[in-house]
Amino acid sequence: MEREYFIEPCSGKSIEVKKNEEIIVIDIDGTQVVDFFAESKHNPLEFLSTGVTIDCNESLKLKVGDTIFTNLYNPMFKLLLDDVGEHDLIHPCCRPEMYDFFYHNGQGHRNCLENINGCLNEQRPIIHPVNLFMYTKINSDGSISVEKPISKPGDKVVLKAEMDVRLGVAACSVSESKCNGGKCSPIKIIIKELC
Repeated sequence: MEREYFIEPCSGKSIEVKKNEEIIVIDIDGTQVVDFFAESKHNPLEFLSTGVTIDCNESLKLKVGDTIFTNLYNPMFKLLLDDVGEHDLIHPCCRPEMYDFFYHNGQGHRNCLENINGCLNEQRPIIHPVNLFMYTKINSDGSISVEKPISKPGDKVVLKAEMDVRLGVAACSVSESKCNGGKCSPIKIIIKELC
């Protein structure tokens, strides 16, 4: 059985996923970043942690076979398939203060922090999601730059849930930079029960 969800540009959605279900995240139009976050269904104080994921995988990059971990160092997702191979583990969700800092337009700007907090009914002051399809170039001198995503229309990642979770997923709202290729577009998520 499959469940399909469509997330409009600059919006978010909460989706319940059971352990061992597959999560397919599809970049419909290409170059659209997906802020992918989750909390344990049974304990919202246990949630996806990019810092722990970097620590446990000993890498700033995700590759097929890697595990995404919680703040309590428990496995949350396994990356099964990846059409793109470029995702960001560094940046927090965009928020009004970020838009003010970089673009001076934070007031009333749609943003992933409020979209994810809103759909999960939470008030986290900061969220560090896995930014699927986001291309952050990491230079040898330690500097970084956000470049246009290399994802093409229909590219996807497939993850397996390692615990019961509530996803909080947003189609990123940044149109002011290369982050989403200069425009915001929708994403699709399919949840599949594994036989």
